[in-house]
This record gives sequence, C-alpha cells and structure tokens, in this order.
Amino acid sequence: MATWVLSECGLRPLPRLYSNPRTRISSSAFPNSIRIAPSSSKIFRPNSSVSRDRRWALKVSAPVGVQFVEEDEKINVGESDFNPGAPPPFTLADIRAAIPKHCWVKNPWKSMSYVLRDVVVVFGLAAAAAYFNNMVVWPLYWVAQGTMFWALFVLGHDCGHGSFSNNAKLNSVVGHLLHSSILVPYHGWRISHRTHHQNHGHVENDESWHPLSEKIYRSLDTATRMLRFTLPFPMLAYPFYLWGRSPGKKGSHFHPESDLFLPNEKKDVITSTVCWTAMAALLVGLSFVIGPLQVLKLYGIPYLGFVMWLDLVTYLHHHGHEDKLPWYRGKEWSYLRGGLTTLDRDYGWINNIHHDIGTHVIHHLFPQIPHYNLIEATEAAKPVLGKYYREPKKSSPIPFHLLGVVANSMKKDHYVSDEGDVVYYQTDPKL
Repeated sequence: MATWVLSECGLRPLPRLYSNPRTRISSSAFPNSIRIAPSSSKIFRPNSSVSRDRRWALKVSAPVGVQFVEEDEKINVGESDFNPGAPPPFTLADIRAAIPKHCWVKNPWKSMSYVLRDVVVVFGLAAAAAYFNNMVVWPLYWVAQGTMFWALFVLGHDCGHGSFSNNAKLNSVVGHLLHSSILVPYHGWRISHRTHHQNHGHVENDESWHPLSEKIYRSLDTATRMLRFTLPFPMLAYPFYLWGRSPGKKGSHFHPESDLFLPNEKKDVITSTVCWTAMAALLVGLSFVIGPLQVLKLYGIPYLGFVMWLDLVTYLHHHGHEDKLPWYRGKEWSYLRGGLTTLDRDYGWINNIHHDIGTHVIHHLFPQIPHYNLIEATEAAKPVLGKYYREPKKSSPIPFHLLGVVANSMKKDHYVSDEGDVVYYQTDPKL
C-alpha cells in the first residue's frame, strides 16, 4: 500500500451557480463547445471571449454536438467569466511564432559550462564539509548539496529532452553521467518523462502526479489516505515511483520489459540500469573506504534533499493554484489544452541555481527550448497566452511560501470524478 501513499494526487470541482435549465440550441452555432458535466451528457457553452475562427478547430479536440448545462451546474470562474477549461482562441503555432528564433538555438558549449559550474560546486561543497567536519557545517552542507544534486538532475533533464545540444550522443553521455551520479536511470526516466509531456493534463495517461480517480481514492484504507496527504511523505515519492510507477500502472524504470518501453528501447534501458548499478556499487565501495557514516553524511542525506526538491517542484508545476485548473479525458484532451494547465513558479535565489526550471509552461509546450532561453521565450509568449498564463507569485530569496502552497493543496486536492471529460479536483471532507 506504500505506493498509494507516495504517488498520486487529486482537486475538487469549482463551485456551481444557477438553477434553471436553458434550452437546446443548434450545434452549428457553437462548433467548438466543451464537455464539463462529470456524470451526464450535458455540455457547457464556450466562453464568449473564445474565438470561433475555424482555423484552429483542427488543433483542439472537442465534441461535435452542443447542449447547455443547467444553470446550477455552471462553473464559477470569476468576475471575468474566464473558463480555464475552454479551448483557447490560439494555436500551438501561434505561440511558436511569438517566440524569437534565437530562443530555439542550442549552444552545447554554453550547456557544458553549466555542467562544469555545477560539478565544481558539488565537489567543492563535499570537500569543505569533509574538511570542517562539524555539526554546524553539516546541516548547511546537506541543504546546499541536496539543492545542487537537484541542479544536476535538471541539466540531465535537458539532455533527455534534447535541449542540451543537437548531438544525440553528447546528450546521452552527459545525461548518463549526471543522472547516474544521483541514482536516476537516465533512459528509463527519459522515456517515462517523454510520456508525461506527451500526455500532460490527461487524467489517466499522464505519467507524473496525475490525480487519483474517485474509485481508486475510495479503495484506499484510512491510514494510507492520511499518509498520502501528510507531509513530508509525498515529498519522498520519487525512488518508489522509479521502482514501481504510480497506482494503476505496471512496470519499473529499471526493467526493459516494462510497459513503459517499446521493444527498440530495451537496450537503452539496460544501459541505464547498468550505469545506475555501477553508481550504487561505487557508493558501497566508498563505505568500506571512508565508512558508511561518512557516505551517509556526504551523499545519503543530500540525496534525500534532492528527492524532496524533485517531488516538490514537479508537484507545484501541476497543482496548488488558487484557481481550480482542469484535467482532461477523451476528446476534450489535446496537447495544447493539457500543457496550458501547467504552472510557472518563482523560487527566488534558487531560480538560477536550478536552471530556471520554474518557467514551466513554455517548457512543457516546447521542451526543445534550452533552459537559458526559457525566460525570454515566456515573456514573448505571454501576449498570446493571455489569461491562460498564470503569473507566478513573486518569491522572497528563499521560497518558503511554496511549502504553504503544497500543504494547502494536500488538504484540498484529493481526487477527481470517475466520469466527465473535463474534471476538477475534489476534496474529501472526512480526511
């Protein structure tokens, strides 16, 4: 049952208004309406601000027929009546066209300079901690080194997306060195992360932090529910996810026969598993040389810090906004609509350290853009995105406020309905 505790999450639906039903109208009047009623065939009229230009109809999945929901089932989306679950009045091509061409250029020398910077800092921190070796320095080291392990992961993450360079061999070599050093199976992760990007915002098909359906949630025992939504347990999920994936999904990131992988990807998975095993063996060997306690202090505790950073950041990029954001199924899901449910976050001084991974919306839509161009690309895309872009709250130098965001989300975002093509998180009042 531990995997239930450490894997997925769920958001209650927005409040509903109105009471009298409206009449049926011709589907020709609104060719791009969307389905929101979770347990019926009722359909919500599109936002009046949404363009009816047919040129983007092929870019967005939407049902052909149209029928208004009863007025008491209309979602309250604020004074402006902006509906975040409505198809946007722009296309992926519109966003791409707004981003300057130089933002797409990958500079391998620049990418390698970030690797060199981070590696020097990692070894420098370890040397300083071992030299001073006192209980004043060690806690500071653990926090700093855990953050730097996370920074190494982000650079390996760029290798996995191909945004590190245009050279696939360079990406693979650097990705393996970086990810193996922090006990991440590079190709196994790369492939599952690709699945996450290709299905972002989809209730069932997403691979990372997708919500629990109500049926699965109700099947959990009380203790498992409490642990699943009680910090810090959800922030320690990543190693368990690598070994066993998420509830309802089979396979492992280490096993070449896993459902995650295609037949032609088995060799890649074996290579990454061997590299991971070599790193684990190196740590065991070091424990005989310098002692297990020293390995724990130099590597083990920072590794836990890295895991908590990874789970915190990946959770915050898909959860915790003050306005409820939709999750999709069936014909209502599209790559664009799913990507627009992701969130940017400001991490204060940490932004530069972890390579601006907080600029997440544009990264999710266009993962080929190098991390050092994401801020400029985001600024250029904002006029196109309009209200579909949610400006992140400005952070203090250390982003302590985000701990409150996570805690609040864990209290409210428990599961989504088993039915409906556009659904929102719901809260279990008994939890």
